[in-house]
Amino acid sequence: MKEQFYKYQYPHPAVTVDCIIFGFDGQNLKVMLIQRKSEPFAKMWALPGAFVEEAESLESCAERVLQKEGNISGVYLEQLFTFGSPSRDPRERVISVAYMGLVKTADFELIAGNDELQIEWRDISAISDLAFDHSQILQTAINRIRGKIRYQPIGFELMNAKFTIPQLQQLYEAILGKTLDRRNFRKKLLSMQILKQLPEKQQNVAHKAASYYQFDRERYEVLMNEGIYLELV
Repeated sequence: MKEQFYKYQYPHPAVTVDCIIFGFDGQNLKVMLIQRKSEPFAKMWALPGAFVEEAESLESCAERVLQKEGNISGVYLEQLFTFGSPSRDPRERVISVAYMGLVKTADFELIAGNDELQIEWRDISAISDLAFDHSQILQTAINRIRGKIRYQPIGFELMNAKFTIPQLQQLYEAILGKTLDRRNFRKKLLSMQILKQLPEKQQNVAHKAASYYQFDRERYEVLMNEGIYLELV
């Protein structure tokens, strides 16, 4: 006798994945945006996204979106939030699961997919209205990263292997959107002992050459395992 499976009879909302990829170019915090080719919201800028296919996980969909719409792969992604306003998509009832990631802009050459007119890095301070509810999604992601960078070393993912403390401060200021006191920032970071000072300094600079540092991940993990809370800024 053939086994019978129960099937849901009520309408199913569609599910999409939208990706918020933040990039740092050494001076400003940016986000990857696409310009839509088709309706709804044709020619408007939006976050890259796609409908989840039947046999596809949410994570796999996010990876497919970034590869297809931006030529980006191998990026660590974190699930941000779920957005489900009934009116968020004029086509049908659509629930979006948002993922966010952090990259160095120099590591990737953005290439628009067939479904976009353009793709670019846009400074987060220079973004107007986005398609769908993507302005709300982006602001949620900005709030999340601003909260996390205060107590988790996520900023080091956006730095080169070696960096100066002024360069690191520039990153934190770009993310937080405010100026930090130079002396306090330096003093607090060094007091945590999560940075390794390297013997080399900057070369051929107009100002006083700054020392290079590396993030000491092992030291950070030890502190976390000991339950020590780090307030980085």
